[in-house]
Amino acid sequence: MTGKASTLQIVRTVKDLRTAMAAWRNDGLTAGLVPTMGALHDGHFSLADRSVADNEKTCATLFVNPKQFGLDEDFDVYPRDEAGDAAALEERGVDVLFAPGVEEMYPEGSTTAVSVPGIGDILEGECRPGFFTGVATVVSKLLIQSLPDKAYFGEKDYQQLCVIQRMTADLDIPVEIIGCPIIREDDGLALSSRNAYLSDEERAIAPVLNASLVHVAEALNAGGDVAAAEADAAQQVLEAGFKSVDYITARHPLSLEPVTDLSAGARVLGAAWLGKTRLIDNIGAAQG
Repeated sequence: MTGKASTLQIVRTVKDLRTAMAAWRNDGLTAGLVPTMGALHDGHFSLADRSVADNEKTCATLFVNPKQFGLDEDFDVYPRDEAGDAAALEERGVDVLFAPGVEEMYPEGSTTAVSVPGIGDILEGECRPGFFTGVATVVSKLLIQSLPDKAYFGEKDYQQLCVIQRMTADLDIPVEIIGCPIIREDDGLALSSRNAYLSDEERAIAPVLNASLVHVAEALNAGGDVAAAEADAAQQVLEAGFKSVDYITARHPLSLEPVTDLSAGARVLGAAWLGKTRLIDNIGAAQG
């Protein structure tokens, strides 16, 4: 925690958000943005802490975005605790919380969507059709609505970070996108709001996903066969008790295309189902 004193202002309309952000700009203050869907944990708090450290003012957002949930996904049961989230953000020195309703973000009659072809169509984009269009649409709106100096996203959603960086560059949105390291439990499990869905038995198994990615990264770093390492890792996850594996794959760290040359390093990404919970994770490999 930063220990910075804060009196959190909660705003629910784009007009009020813009008023708050414009006042900071008029005073010559730098501003950071931390977009979230709530159900905050130490991963989110690390983003808030980074923004508070980097900027004179920080705005966090809390919006469970229906456009990035598929028909059979968990929008209705996604964990929500606005009061608890607001109190925690205030303790960390966040100045404004933008917590709009669906009708504020997507007024009746709005039809425009933002897609990022290519990098948004593979991996998560293939497993969850429409997901990155929902992400790119809401994030572009939040960035344009607030126009901060910097916006902070966790590397746990690594492909999402890549999509947002590509979109921001392509649309000339004048905001610096900052990727922040994954925050993990002591046993390696990446923090996620969806971890709350895991039973005690599943929670004990969950770190195997991270261990399987480490296996692939070690193979890459040792010059081993990539395809064999990926297959071994998937088998390791299934034997541990996961229901299915969507992918475990080594990719170029920027394009997310399959790795052919390790000179730029690699990112090993995985997604797998443990019971009814879908877990994702990633780690760097073969850097340099």
